[in-house]
Amino acid sequence: MGIFKRTDKAESADQAGKRADLSVLLLQGEDMIERLGRAHMSWGLGSADRWDLDQATGIITWTFPDKTATAPAQILGSFSPGSGSWLWAWANKSILPEMARDARSFRDWAEGNGHPALAQPKIEADEEAAGTLVALAVRVTEATGYYRGQGGNSAVIITFGPVTLTAADGSVSNFNINIE
Repeated sequence: MGIFKRTDKAESADQAGKRADLSVLLLQGEDMIERLGRAHMSWGLGSADRWDLDQATGIITWTFPDKTATAPAQILGSFSPGSGSWLWAWANKSILPEMARDARSFRDWAEGNGHPALAQPKIEADEEAAGTLVALAVRVTEATGYYRGQGGNSAVIITFGPVTLTAADGSVSNFNINIE
């Protein structure tokens, strides 16, 4: 993928510094995703019978045999392995603008910090490059939850906030995470 490849051209100190900054953010983002995954597995993330995202309410719901889990959600983007591309949520006409705040926040950060290639609406991406984009966006937006929802020929990448767990008996508990 072109935006992450080194070029043969000489690099300025500023360019080298920006690449180093991205490397640090990438490592931090990968670490955040790993820690978020471990923490959210405690209530069952990744093992639900089904998941649904209601753009009108901004709520993601995971359904289990004995409970449901809900959380406020944002869509970062979608990855299509077949076409080898990443599409940011803010550039996807099927996503409501209020569901793409995190994606716009990352775009604004990328443009403001000298990384315009990361702010392109559609980016050529394989699995690894898509993972890099997600890790950077999770880190920059300081997401407290991350979910990769499979659907059709692509995967939608969702960030989410505090989780409300509702047991079959109607009892409710909350799961909030802070991974500072």
